[in-house]
Amino acid sequence: MYSIVEINGKQYMAEPGKILLVDHLDVKEGDEINIDKVLFYRDDNEVKIGQPYIDDVTLKAEVLGETKGKKIRVFKYKRRKDYRRTIGSRPLYTKLLIKG
Repeated sequence: MYSIVEINGKQYMAEPGKILLVDHLDVKEGDEINIDKVLFYRDDNEVKIGQPYIDDVTLKAEVLGETKGKKIRVFKYKRRKDYRRTIGSRPLYTKLLIKG
């Protein structure tokens, strides 16, 4: 069984027991959240496609915590003007364990 869900405007493929790294959510570690924006659901016997979402399917996920991603570097440059700036940041992600 797997499904495609929408979290914070981005789509993720979710399977039971799989850990998802999603953009930062404002939830506490150990909380359970319900994901009701399911776009596609596939089981052994059936396939459901939403228009845009499936009404009768929701997923439960447990929040495992927060983590930082890889460093992103932005380099600004203007030729012949002696202008160079390097900026870096690490985005925050939330780990979710899909329960079913």
